[in-house]
Amino acid sequence: MNGRLQTPYTLEGKRIFVAGHAGMVGSAVCRRLAGMDCQILTIERADLDLRRQTAVEEWFAEARPQAVIMAAATVGGIEANDTRPAEFLHDNLMIEANVIEAARTSAVEKLLFLSSACTYPRDAAQPMKEEALLGGPLEPTNQWYAVAKIAGIKLCQAYRRQYGLDFISVQPANLYGPGDNFDPRSSHVVPALMVRAHLAKIEGLDELEIWGTGEPLREFLHVDDLARALIHLLGVYSDESPINIGPGKATSIRQLAEGVASAVGFPGRLVFDTSKPDGMPRKLLDATRMTDLGWTASTELEAGLGQTYEWYLENLA
Repeated sequence: MNGRLQTPYTLEGKRIFVAGHAGMVGSAVCRRLAGMDCQILTIERADLDLRRQTAVEEWFAEARPQAVIMAAATVGGIEANDTRPAEFLHDNLMIEANVIEAARTSAVEKLLFLSSACTYPRDAAQPMKEEALLGGPLEPTNQWYAVAKIAGIKLCQAYRRQYGLDFISVQPANLYGPGDNFDPRSSHVVPALMVRAHLAKIEGLDELEIWGTGEPLREFLHVDDLARALIHLLGVYSDESPINIGPGKATSIRQLAEGVASAVGFPGRLVFDTSKPDGMPRKLLDATRMTDLGWTASTELEAGLGQTYEWYLENLA
């Protein structure tokens, strides 16, 4: 069974709350929804702290969303996870628990929880199937975030079992694209490399230092492809198993760095600092179930990196 609904769930005419609408994923989802016949509900972080249970419940009771896309989270790369473990665990636990419970009490029809591929065990067989979840120890460099996201998946499963609610969860590959976080202290690998390559080009440097050996393999999914996948899943998928979303193509960190350097126009040499951590040696998803449901990624990495750099230049201020 692939979890396909016999009767598709329609978003037409629905009030859809995009939690985390200002972030990379949330903004991509809003762009996608903008062309549909639905009402997009958003609220600024300054006006609603999703970590505060009472405030979240009051907002849901007033706004009455019919569908929820949970893209709100505290996120970051290896350094951010390592130096801010309490924030990554506490904030994400609070956000998901409050939103999911408020969705129940306000009779939300469908909820999609955005998890992460980092929830899989460090040494999971590759490519990783959904069944690998909780099959071994986590990667230490992102364990706090992973534990919180696993709890979110389990919450969706528990609410399905106890209350019969149509709450689903997804596991996307490494994301990148317009709207990404380019703060070098907390960003993921693509924007972090892009900022450093841009600065190296501006400063006329001959070398660009890259953390690690360059050997780990990753998948890189353009955020617009993810947005298309999420909206597709809301319509066709209902099952307690999380579902993988990935392009099905492995890229080494070295290849990624070369692609970023090309997109930025940095002509210098790449130098790999092997004293820095690599993270998981391989993190590739088996997205067979997603493909069977009628979705595939369409953005090639070279084109996606070029588009992302253009967005970065336009938003430098």
